[in-house]
Amino acid sequence: MRDYVIMTDSCCDLPADLADQLGLVVLPLAVIQDGKEYTDYLDHRELDPKVFYGKLRSGSLGSTSAANVEAFRGAMETILQQGKDILCISFSSALSTTCQSAVMAARELEESHPDSRIIVIDSLCASLGQGMLVYLAAQEKAKGRSIEEAADYVRETIPHLCHWFTVDDLNHLKRGGRVSAAAALFGTMLQMKPVLHVDDEGRLIPVSKVRGRKASIKALLDKMEELQIDTKTVFISHGDCGDEAEELAKAIADRFHPEKFVINFVGPVIGNHSGPGTMALFFLGKHR
Repeated sequence: MRDYVIMTDSCCDLPADLADQLGLVVLPLAVIQDGKEYTDYLDHRELDPKVFYGKLRSGSLGSTSAANVEAFRGAMETILQQGKDILCISFSSALSTTCQSAVMAARELEESHPDSRIIVIDSLCASLGQGMLVYLAAQEKAKGRSIEEAADYVRETIPHLCHWFTVDDLNHLKRGGRVSAAAALFGTMLQMKPVLHVDDEGRLIPVSKVRGRKASIKALLDKMEELQIDTKTVFISHGDCGDEAEELAKAIADRFHPEKFVINFVGPVIGNHSGPGTMALFFLGKHR
């Protein structure tokens, strides 16, 4: 059985040390803030998340760019030349062209490397939802699963990887077209907080609104209570509100006793659209 490498992109928002432990190859996306472009490395060597969110709070508006075909081709070529195959798990195609770039690069390389396997899977996930999927795939690889077996596991798991999140400031979602200007204005005035999820097509979907921050975070916990089928692994990402993320983690630990917890920042590529105060919870459920 040929060895293979699991590849993903920086929208997985995994801690850099965990990505290294898992042996991942991670392609960075890019963020432009205050007219300067930063490469979104998982170790934040170019853009500290606290600095990034501080600028967002002060009104700095940024933009993002996907990983391109050339970047994927170069990274994939290096792996193939080592005699290894590639399982690439990409950021949701509903939110970025990154997956499309990976597919195009793979098609080109398959012609010049006919004996190699490159499997590209659209995760239909975002942030640590994508990160959790990649983590679980790496656990399958560690068990000795072949690339085909790991890919089948990933495809079977995607419809069960629940993404539930809330944001603190509706104006960031307004900029991204997720809520109307009127809804953002009145929601802000009434302290209404949206509860959203990522659906089966990988899109961000508003589901409900609750009054106040504590109620919105409790709604995430309630959704886990309602939908969960496996609480051994739980991931939480946040938009520079680590204390609240720890409180949510404690509530989950008290109720579900997970074996593996990962808490990390929502990276700048996604955080640029969700804003400071985003709180996102990821777990395996009956359905999304």
